[in-house]
Amino acid sequence: MISLFMTFSDSTGQRRVRPDEVDAAADLVGSIPDMTEALLFTPLEQSVDHPYKADGSGPVFALQLRFPDLFACEAAMDGGSILACLAIGAGHAGLTGLDVTHQVMLTRAFPVDVADHPAGTTTPCSYLVHYPGPAEDMNAWNLHYLEHHPSIMRTFPDVRQIEIYTRIDWIDRLPSQRVEHMQRNKLVFDSPQALAHALGSDVIKHMRADFVKFPPFAGGNKHFPMLTRVILKDRM
Repeated sequence: MISLFMTFSDSTGQRRVRPDEVDAAADLVGSIPDMTEALLFTPLEQSVDHPYKADGSGPVFALQLRFPDLFACEAAMDGGSILACLAIGAGHAGLTGLDVTHQVMLTRAFPVDVADHPAGTTTPCSYLVHYPGPAEDMNAWNLHYLEHHPSIMRTFPDVRQIEIYTRIDWIDRLPSQRVEHMQRNKLVFDSPQALAHALGSDVIKHMRADFVKFPPFAGGNKHFPMLTRVILKDRM
């Protein structure tokens, strides 16, 4: 499975994308050919405690679009595509003037104990993490991270999804800025409060104990809790 990430950021930290603008973006991305699922990320309405609040509030809007293969993803990134229009905010004032980046990555999904949200869940929350890199030895980095960290992540209370994204080469004609972070992660919880509860548990100590064993890398990492809206193509 291939994931395309697009992030819309405001350097001043003052901008917000209105709900109706998110709705309009959802309608657009839902019509992208061969896209199987779209995830729309927006900032939390109220801040919650988590271990990396110093990383800031994150992007004002972000997308994760799933495609069955790289070729379908690349076709969606042509110069006149829906995504090209979104990248410059064409027809969407709330997205105009933001700093927009994109990256295509391989999706690696890992098991969780219970994947389904309870009935009545209205505000699922994703913890978006990225490592800009580079690592001194990418193979050593990936081997260690993929063999050790997901099994610790699985022990977070009520984690509903664990995905790790690794780099691939791709081509596109989007006007936004290409980035090549060496890795991204996503953990999904039932709500911002559930995320805060999980990240306040003792599991974080085991995560940090493994962190100090990581193969050498530069660039640090960033962590952003984001409200998450899911659009399945077959339900459009």
